[in-house]
Parts: sequence; C-alpha cells; structure tokens
Amino acid sequence: MKPAAFDYARPRTRREAIDLLVDAGSQARILAGGQSLMAVLNMRLAEPGLVIDITGVDDLHYIEERNGALCVGAATRQAELAAHPGLAERVPLVARALPWVGHFQTRNRGTVCGSIAHADPSAELPLCLASLGGEVVLETRRGRQRVVPAAEFFQGVLTTARGPEELIIEVRFPLVRTGVDYRFTEVAMRHGDFAIVALAAALDPDQVRLGVGGVADRPVVQTLPRADGLADALNELAWALGAEDDPHASAAYRRQLVRELGYRLVTEG
Repeated sequence: MKPAAFDYARPRTRREAIDLLVDAGSQARILAGGQSLMAVLNMRLAEPGLVIDITGVDDLHYIEERNGALCVGAATRQAELAAHPGLAERVPLVARALPWVGHFQTRNRGTVCGSIAHADPSAELPLCLASLGGEVVLETRRGRQRVVPAAEFFQGVLTTARGPEELIIEVRFPLVRTGVDYRFTEVAMRHGDFAIVALAAALDPDQVRLGVGGVADRPVVQTLPRADGLADALNELAWALGAEDDPHASAAYRRQLVRELGYRLVTEG
C-alpha cells in the first residue's frame, strides 16, 4: 500500500520544527528515523496532513552528559548511540539492549527518541528508559520545556504524555550507579523482532529493580528481593502484568517467561 497524500516539511532548526508542529496541531506527524512511522503511513493507520522531517535539525543531533545523565537529542540515530565512546561504562543497560533493537540496517535509520515516542510496549529502548528512571524532555513554542519522568510518559500501547503541540527534544538516561550490576535479556521469534518478553535489571546487593516489556501495555518496573522470596515475587509480578493471548504467544507462556527469565537474569546474569 501507499500512504495517503500529505504535505512534507524539512525544517533546519528546532524552532522552525516546533512552529510547524504547533501550527498544524493534530494534523502533523514528526519524522525522525521513519522506521515506525512509514509503516503506519503505508498501511494508512495514520493519515496526517503534514509530515515534519527533523533529520536535518542540527540542534537535535547530539549525545552529551549533563547532570548525571546521558542526554540524547531527537535526531540521534540508534547506531550513533551504540557507537558512542564509553557507552558500555556510562550507561551499560542501554549498551546491552541496543544489539537487540531491530537490525543493523534499521538501527542506522531509526532514532532513539523515535522509539521512545512510538511507545511500543515490546520495544527495548522504552524499557531501558523506564527501568533506569529516565526522563523525556518536551518543548513547545517560545521555548517552554516540560520534563516528564519515564514512569509517567508511557501511558499505554503507542500512547504517551506528549501533547499535540509538543516536540520531544531529548531523552535522558541516568548514568551508571556505583555497586549496581545492569543486565538485559529478551525472547523474540527471531533476533530483531519485537520482544515476546524483555527484561531489564539493575541489581543492588540486596534487591533488584526489574523492568518488563512485551507483556503489559507499557514497560512495568518493580523492585524485588534479590535472594529470599525472589521466585514468589516474580510469580506475583507475572500475574499482575495482565498478559493476554495474541498471535505471537499465549498469556501463560509470557507469564512463564517472566518467572523463568527473571530468575535466571537475577541469579545467573
């Protein structure tokens, strides 16, 4: 299929992009990497009047450390983040998750913020942001910014707290904490497919902050005991996620993956 007709704009500055977005309102869609948006347009699940391509906006293209976080601009590609010097030492969870994100070709086009904006509950980067307690920075006309914690930003399947006149300008991944071990794993039909279940863990000596993707309608993060009571806590979490049967896996299978993968991830690494 082909998308419905739309107008196309390629702004050169963040201010120009935001002005276009505000003027068009709900009729506009942002194009960053296009790995999710183009499929949606081709299937006519969305028919915007204006597509705003931000790939040429230089002041949205950056990776930098600020105030204890790795800040990633909205035009930064996933492959650029994966190749960023020191990523494995500064934000190890993201470094471990990125090889699971799509394929080499899609990571060369897809953007970090684009995945966050799309908010697929099976996607790895939203899971990492939520598990680390990261933030999303939104901006509207006149430079007004709003910083939204990941726990509040993801609101359901493909649904976020972003308003129709707000542009995601960056996401912030908290830097590594001393004494914390970061781990990631997932199960998918094929490597690069969206996860049936994905797990991200930040392990302190006595407890684990475990994030689960692919089961509920958004990433879910919960603190669990690391030793005694872990199996029972994982079972309670597996049931609390509200898994449902779908063409890819049964609810029972997803619950079992949360229990088994979660236990192995915490106890074996």
